[in-house]
Formats: sequence, structure tokens, C-alpha cells
Amino acid sequence: MIKVSPSILAADPLRMGEEVQRMVDAGCDWLHVDIMDGAFVPNLSYGPGLVKALRGRFSIPLDVHLMIARPEQYAETFIAAGADWLTVHAEAAQNLPALLKEIRRLGARPSVSLKPATPAERIAEALPLCDMVLVMTVEPGFGGQRFMTEQIEKVRRLREMGYTGHIQADGGVNLDNLPLLRQAGLDVAVLGTALYRSDNPQADIARIHAIP
Repeated sequence: MIKVSPSILAADPLRMGEEVQRMVDAGCDWLHVDIMDGAFVPNLSYGPGLVKALRGRFSIPLDVHLMIARPEQYAETFIAAGADWLTVHAEAAQNLPALLKEIRRLGARPSVSLKPATPAERIAEALPLCDMVLVMTVEPGFGGQRFMTEQIEKVRRLREMGYTGHIQADGGVNLDNLPLLRQAGLDVAVLGTALYRSDNPQADIARIHAIP
């Protein structure tokens, strides 16, 4: 079954608690928290304070995606704030294997993300240290972008390389492209506008869970 991790980047920031509660009530599995620093990506979003606030109100697993430069400096802070999963970018980490080991030592599940131009082979040596790989299906930084169909092949390639952990996709993911992603080997889906702007997110999540 595909796990559904709605991205708070698509939520109304003035109604964050209500929006997240709506996703939880609709049956989502995790909550995806995008952290952007304006350096690694050309946008700014939230910080550890929001992660702490979400952890204080919700028991659902927090899937925190660090789209930041120097993730080594902030991993401990976000894990202490309540991140269950911590995703760092292969392109930003100075020593990816060491960082993934440190994330696990600090008590979170380590995950690595790949920008669209970064091949799966870039992280071949780090795969045994990852509990999840996040394949970006848009250029990271902004929500509402067009899904890059060619990234489906990267999901397939990771499975061909023998990777058995979770594979997640983020960016333009919806009910139309999820069956193809699932066939390629995806098992965690990040959705933003497709869920937050849906009239019936509970039905949509049920449909995603039913994809074979």
C-alpha cells in the first residue's frame, strides 16, 4: 500500500492546525514538512519551531525534508524538535554516509533526496544507510509545479540497483501519475495541492491506498 504524506507547503499558513487536522482525519499516514532556507533552494519556508508545534499536537509520523545548505548543522535540532524521518539532499551533504549514520544515532529514520538532474547512481554507496530515498519529481523550492514524467525511471532504477527501502516521490504527484510511480517501485507519496485543494481528501487517500 502506498503511504500518503501530505505536504504542509500546500496548506494555508493562517489555518495550519486546521488544515493538518483535515489531512489526519482524512486518513493520511505521515505528514511531510518542507524546510527551505533560501540558499539551497530559492524559497523560504519553516523552521524547527513548526516541527515542534506539530509534534506537540499530532502523533502522526513527521516526515521532515531539509532543502537546506549545510544539513549537518541542523539535523540534531530538527530531530530534537520531533522529526521521525529526516531527509537530506545528496547534493547538499558534505559527507552523506556520515550524516545518515548520525541521523540514525540521534533517533530518526535517515533518508536522502535527489534533485531531478541527480542520477540514482550518485547515492549507490549510501543506499544501505538509507531507510528511504526521496525522488524529486519537480525542481525543489516551490509547490504546484508540473510533474516530471522522466523521473519515474529513476524510481525504477533504484529498485533495479537492489534498493529495498521506501521510495518516495514529491512534486506534482497526483492520482493520475501515481499508478505509474507505483509500478516503478514507489511506496510513499507526497501530495500537496492535490489533497489540500480536494473537496474530498478522504476519498482521494482511500483511492491512493487502493492502488495495487
